[in-house]
Amino acid sequence: MISIHELKSGDTVITNFGGTEKEGKILQVDHEDKKVLVATDENEYWYDLDSLLPVHLTEATLLKLQFHKDETASSPAGGTLYVRGPFSVRMFEDGHKPLLQLHYRDESRNLNAPITLNELQNHYHGMTNFHLE
Repeated sequence: MISIHELKSGDTVITNFGGTEKEGKILQVDHEDKKVLVATDENEYWYDLDSLLPVHLTEATLLKLQFHKDETASSPAGGTLYVRGPFSVRMFEDGHKPLLQLHYRDESRNLNAPITLNELQNHYHGMTNFHLE
């Protein structure tokens, strides 16, 4: 289950309605009732938190978001670099500290645990003032 404090308008999540899972975009978060309005391809609906699942951050997810894998970037620390404009995500193998490095201009964030797509979207917004879609 996702914490309501991690969810913001524009974030991408997976909805589960009647056993059917669909990816959708958050339109609104109601902190009082702990419900989230999500738009999928078919409709907009208010979901309880237990009906929402995170999208795991993978190479395929990053490529879908128009990041490209930078084969030319080498780092003594290793890892795989994904770039979208001036923003980059470096992913390391399990057990490496940090596990992820986010970089935008003069700001870097080192993360020691895996994150989900909505968490990346929130970091991206916090670092760039733009929403990642």
